[in-house]
Amino acid sequence: MPAYARREIVDESQVGVYHCTSRCVRRAFLCGQDPLSGRNFDHRKQWLRQRLETLAGAFAIDVLGFAVMSNHLHVILRNRPDVAGGFSDEEVARRWRSVFFRPAEADAAPAEADERERALLLADGEAVAERRRRLASISWFMRALCEPIARRANREDQATGRFWEGRFKCQAILDDAGLLASSIYVDLNPIRSGIADTPETSQFTGAFERIAAKQEAARQSASPEPPPDKRPRTSPQRDDWLSPIPDDDARPAGAPPNSSRRASDRGFLPLALDDYLALLDWTGRQLRADKRGSIPAELRPILERLSINADAWAENMLDFGRRFHRVIGRAASISARARQQGRRWFQGQAASRLAFT
Repeated sequence: MPAYARREIVDESQVGVYHCTSRCVRRAFLCGQDPLSGRNFDHRKQWLRQRLETLAGAFAIDVLGFAVMSNHLHVILRNRPDVAGGFSDEEVARRWRSVFFRPAEADAAPAEADERERALLLADGEAVAERRRRLASISWFMRALCEPIARRANREDQATGRFWEGRFKCQAILDDAGLLASSIYVDLNPIRSGIADTPETSQFTGAFERIAAKQEAARQSASPEPPPDKRPRTSPQRDDWLSPIPDDDARPAGAPPNSSRRASDRGFLPLALDDYLALLDWTGRQLRADKRGSIPAELRPILERLSINADAWAENMLDFGRRFHRVIGRAASISARARQQGRRWFQGQAASRLAFT
């Protein structure tokens, strides 16, 4: 594979979508049951989920999806330099401190800054501007995600040295077809690996969070409403730290999000959540079946909305993810990105062309 510098893949000055992966060194077990030592590390999956939720509320980055596996993780991110540009200096200092000024206890929240500390954080205008930029950086997000997990796991294992095998890998997702395929691929990782049979049992994925939140909302709406004095205090929706799926928000671009647990309310696909889950479920069944069936009629309009050839969908998803590619999208999208960088094409395995036209 030709070597491409990270800056040729990630443009942090522009809004973009990226699929990032990190794998443990020597394929050691991050989570799950280690067959060599017999130890179980399932509790570390919750570490990663909690850390992702914390970072989603601090960074100017939308978390579109994720999957925590036994020895690696996937996360789909959208950087939002436009959102970070609207942060006041005080907001930048508060968000930065919430991520990087944490106490020794891993699960404890940082104490409120006193006036002297707040003044020190705001004294250097150049440092504040740099931190604002970093709060919209994919690289800094992944650093803030992976480094604390490595330190915590090494303390638990009473070990030193590398926990992750190297820097995270990053793929630029160029269009809706690439984003839909990448999102489905990430959500189906437990099914592909034989860990789960259905999306609703695929714990520690974005799909599982969305399905669980949908089920909780249905139970609440079905139960009789208690008197006002006995109503429980309103709790945040389980998945409101994730970016919503339907990209139909008519709110002004600079409006603050309804939830303080995410960077924005902007969705990422022209599909309703139910449509996405139906397509996810059908695709998962084809990956586990001995032979593929035809795409149901109700799913064809979902794909047609994205100008995706329904007959090519299953074939593409069976091969998707078998090789690592730097950019993902239709041939036209890849060609346009190459022209922007003065190239004719991304050579070798650098580009995954989706046959969805």
